[in-house]
Amino acid sequence: MKLTRRHLLRMGAGAGLLTATGGWNGLLAGDLPLIHTTIPATGQQVPAVGIGTVRFRGNPASAEVSPFRETLKVFHQLGGRLIDTSPNYGNSEAVLGRLLEELGLRDQVFMATKVDREDQAEGIERMQGSFRRLGGSIDLMQVHNLRGTDVELETMMAWKAEGRIRYIGVTTHRNSQHAEMEQVMRRYPLDFVQVNYSLADRAAAERILPLAQDRGVAVLVNRPFGKGELFRAVKGVAVPGWAADFGAASWGQLFLKYIISHPAETLPIPGTSKPHHAEDNMGAMLGGLPDESQRKDLENLMEKLI
Repeated sequence: MKLTRRHLLRMGAGAGLLTATGGWNGLLAGDLPLIHTTIPATGQQVPAVGIGTVRFRGNPASAEVSPFRETLKVFHQLGGRLIDTSPNYGNSEAVLGRLLEELGLRDQVFMATKVDREDQAEGIERMQGSFRRLGGSIDLMQVHNLRGTDVELETMMAWKAEGRIRYIGVTTHRNSQHAEMEQVMRRYPLDFVQVNYSLADRAAAERILPLAQDRGVAVLVNRPFGKGELFRAVKGVAVPGWAADFGAASWGQLFLKYIISHPAETLPIPGTSKPHHAEDNMGAMLGGLPDESQRKDLENLMEKLI
């Protein structure tokens, strides 16, 4: 079940606390209770909004990565912990490894990455490279877009048994792969799946999310803003007044709270490379969450706007 640090925020207490303390300025992780997602396999709780790093590319020694450094700093200061990456994202693993070391945060994050090789030996080499580039432990290893699922999960299950990784999972960002993902979820003892889900694309709610609930699998959610479609749809539209009931101060926070409030153990990982976007995203972990009626109201509203 979804939990808050002190079981306060579902009642909306966090919104009042945030106002009382004058907003985000000066707040560090731990000053206010945050909404958490529980990993069913172990009961471990993780702050309920992570970060995707597909844009974290460039020369790690150059000024071009400075915005990424500040983004990671803000993300961590405001409570974010889960970072999702991939060796397919250019040199993002190398960039992350260096920036997290510079910031002294490498051991304080939940690191998730991926592998996508159909040959087992190549997959092992790929994963070993991720450990080197990221410069520390990897909490979650995922089969990227279901490529090489059987051979990679064989290695990953062995590594998990040896304690080299803690969790294993599979990912997709394509609705066309949902049927295959469902089969994999039934065949293997997964800890996580990663799937596309948003108010612009609710296909995963039909079978993947309910199956995750049934099998005790946590869900990382990619494309939580529908590749920008949601923001384009609400441009010039005011955030509904009732969003304040559960502490959503922006459309972005409202979109993320919609995902977190699903009864499955969902954790959105918006791709974020700018500090002010990270700040807004982290705000989705404060306040309450929409109930089923409010979720439906939001779905109806977005259906009219998209």
